[in-house]
Amino acid sequence: MPVAIDAFKYILKLTLQCNSTCKRRAVMISLFMILFSFPSIILCNVIPSYGKLPLSPNAMGPEALAFNSKGGGPYTGMEDGRILQYLGPCVGFHDFAFTSPNRSKRVCDGNTNSSLGSVCGRTFGLGFYFRTGDLYIADIYLGLLVVGQNGRLATQLANSADGVPFRFTNALDVDQRTGIVYFTDSSSVYPRSAVEEAVARGDATGRLLKFDTRTGQVTVLLGGLKSSGGAAVNKDGSFVLVTEYGANRVQKYWLKGPKANTSEILVSLPGRPGNIKRTPLGDFWVAVNVNTTTIRPTGMKINGLGQILQTVALDALYNNKSVSEIQEFRGKLYIGSNVASFVGVVKI
Repeated sequence: MPVAIDAFKYILKLTLQCNSTCKRRAVMISLFMILFSFPSIILCNVIPSYGKLPLSPNAMGPEALAFNSKGGGPYTGMEDGRILQYLGPCVGFHDFAFTSPNRSKRVCDGNTNSSLGSVCGRTFGLGFYFRTGDLYIADIYLGLLVVGQNGRLATQLANSADGVPFRFTNALDVDQRTGIVYFTDSSSVYPRSAVEEAVARGDATGRLLKFDTRTGQVTVLLGGLKSSGGAAVNKDGSFVLVTEYGANRVQKYWLKGPKANTSEILVSLPGRPGNIKRTPLGDFWVAVNVNTTTIRPTGMKINGLGQILQTVALDALYNNKSVSEIQEFRGKLYIGSNVASFVGVVKI
């Protein structure tokens, strides 16, 4: 601070005594000295082009990511039930919201024991509705919820559809034109802890659903899915894509047009897909884990026709750990993983 004060005094003296050219030089010197004295002015607003955004101490498992309408974030859900907000390198992540009314910081913070999930909560899907600033949440145990701009305890919106309780609420996307939330329930039978058993047994009780924010009604759009994962609506709202972890593929469900209320297989993938997120230009990033002798975490960009446009290997960041979400934001890919202690960042 003394360096900065001396700099201002010096600049003031030059400004009063010198001509316009000298004043310009004084301003340049001032800027240099201020930035030299306070590097955090720049550094606290810079996100790396490649690397890791470390989580809070004892936090683990940033499965899903979201950015608000002002570009704030990422926001992400932890294994211990917290939803964190990133405030820049000098602050890092801090607590924003939680889903379970029974949650205790003493019991839950830093916990990685999934047996406490119903007490602590566990977020697997996130998405903002920009018009209201509300953050919609898919919690494995508590269903579909929403929380306002100030965070804290979320409000439960739905925990069943057509009389069938959600067993594994997984991911979601918000149509910014209508406010409708599209989300998935991976299975009506198997919980998260039995995902591999569900796949081995060919469980096909996953569902694609929609929640109308105006009426509060939940509608089942598509059933018979094999461990349904991510959901992403396209830019004009004519279709929604849903991944199937148990079938290594993406399905397309038509919302409008001559094919409305029908579905088709859009693309088969070389590995297990996680979440799917739309890009700013209207394509889609899918998190894909290719199983060979090890796990090869991969990001695959596809379009609405099912064409694979780009593949990004993520081994350098994740080794043989799986990834759950790839989200493009301002020229970078932000990567979620339910087994990592950081959010990955890759410049594209």
